[in-house]
Amino acid sequence: MQRSSPSAPLRFSTQTLLLQLAVVLLVVLLSAGVHAWLTYDRVGSEAENQALTLARTVASDPSVRADVLAISEQAGTPPAAELAAGPLMASAEAARTRTGALFVVITDETGLRLAHPDPQRLGERVSTDPSEALSGREVTTRNTGTLGPSAGAKVPVYAPGSTTVVGEVSVGYSMETVGQSVARDIGPVALTATGALIAGVLGSFLLRRRLQRLTLGLEPEEISSLVHDQVAVLQGVDDGVIGVSADGRISVFNAAAQRLLDLPDLTGTAWEEAPLPDQLKSLTRPGPGPDAALELVAGGRVLVANARKALHRREDLGWVVMLRDRTELQQLTRQLDAVGTMSTALRAQRHEFANQLHTIAGLMSIGEHQQARGYLAQLAATGPLKFPVDQAELLQDPYLQAFVGAKGVEADERGVALRIGPETLVRGQVTDAQDVTTVLGNLIDNAVNAAVAGSARDRWVELEVMDDPGDDGGTLHVVVADSGDGLAEGTDAEAVFAEGFTTASGPVRAGGGQGFGLALARQLARRRGGDVKLLDPGTRGGPGAVFMATLPGTIAGIRNAEQTDAGLKDAAGKDNDG
Repeated sequence: MQRSSPSAPLRFSTQTLLLQLAVVLLVVLLSAGVHAWLTYDRVGSEAENQALTLARTVASDPSVRADVLAISEQAGTPPAAELAAGPLMASAEAARTRTGALFVVITDETGLRLAHPDPQRLGERVSTDPSEALSGREVTTRNTGTLGPSAGAKVPVYAPGSTTVVGEVSVGYSMETVGQSVARDIGPVALTATGALIAGVLGSFLLRRRLQRLTLGLEPEEISSLVHDQVAVLQGVDDGVIGVSADGRISVFNAAAQRLLDLPDLTGTAWEEAPLPDQLKSLTRPGPGPDAALELVAGGRVLVANARKALHRREDLGWVVMLRDRTELQQLTRQLDAVGTMSTALRAQRHEFANQLHTIAGLMSIGEHQQARGYLAQLAATGPLKFPVDQAELLQDPYLQAFVGAKGVEADERGVALRIGPETLVRGQVTDAQDVTTVLGNLIDNAVNAAVAGSARDRWVELEVMDDPGDDGGTLHVVVADSGDGLAEGTDAEAVFAEGFTTASGPVRAGGGQGFGLALARQLARRRGGDVKLLDPGTRGGPGAVFMATLPGTIAGIRNAEQTDAGLKDAAGKDNDG
């Protein structure tokens, strides 16, 4: 036997609608019930007051008082036929007929009926307790007698000219009449309640539709799952994610975006007023295509940013801006370029070394041993390998020697002579090769490009490097000049450090990393407490522009070198004295 599948649970919006309808219906019913009860009680109280007024009128009638006293003074009670034809019966029925009361009953001091709408009840004791009225108190009552439920009053009848109670008058109005009055009054209440119920139903439907639109038709469980997934994804990826809502406010700013841009959480901030690079904001403005991307330098990093429009079934949800870090890729590219340059230099020097070996072998083969020894002595004095860099011996640090030598080979292949300035003095050792490579390499590459593009026939790049012990670690000072034509006339000194600025004559490939070298070099230097500045924009026909970089904390061992030099001088002085 196949089991029937359980029915699908109601959607949250449907449950909300049914709950709202139930609440509205309950409120309407309670309101209508309370109003009906208050109306019933009010009409009943009015009937009691009306009965009390009529009872007082009848009880205060002199003829009624006299007739009741006369009957009370008689021995026994007159027969029912006599009472039916008597004056009390006539007075009571006249009052009842005139006012529309259910009954007007007159009794003697013992509670026996002297007047009653039903003649057969005359002479009998009343069905309700008359003791309070016979004791001289006026009372209002709601009870059920021989004529049905009623709201009435009991008033004592006094003997003429005396305070002696000789009977009582009981007047009642039918509660059915009261109910009819309530039914007439409850009509507008029911109409109002129906209108309120219809308005509540309509409001519930509108609220249900708005709730579905705000939640995109998702159930609470689905929304909760989406929130957990969003947190897991946004916090788990290395890319920066910025969400911009349709109203122009930042709705998402994950931890990676905060780290890449070096900014606090900007969630809730207006997108156009946020402290973000204007290039990043331009991605969400009219103009760029859906796949538009740009490179920018922010927080000391080279970032690639792109933006996409977020849509859900034709509904505009805003923008999603993605940030990817290319800093490490740029640094790796720079290091690979340096390795490639070194490889090219070593390949060129390998040919030179092979030629030297062939020369020695030739001298040995023809028996010129003395010339071979002299040639070897000359090689030992100058070194087997020689980079095409003038005064390279001023760079005592092996890393700087190798890197600048490789750059010299690369420049030499392009027809540019790389030389070391006479003021160069490096006594310590480089401790942060990565930042030094980025800054120094960018400055030398820019200078070589400027020298190649310049109009001077003698193409050169001059580099001066100095170290300073300082108080917070050794500082490396770098000055680079070239023989190019300098910057264009009117170029702002700060504009050259803007992202995307380039003096390349050819077209710049989008996303190729051009125009970011100086900006990245300056940010790296400033992050260390230093700077990169333009000292001289250069002149047409040469010399070209002059740049200076200051890199604190990149040199170590300077003090030891100074102490070693001082110790050697002291030792030399003692030897001379001794």
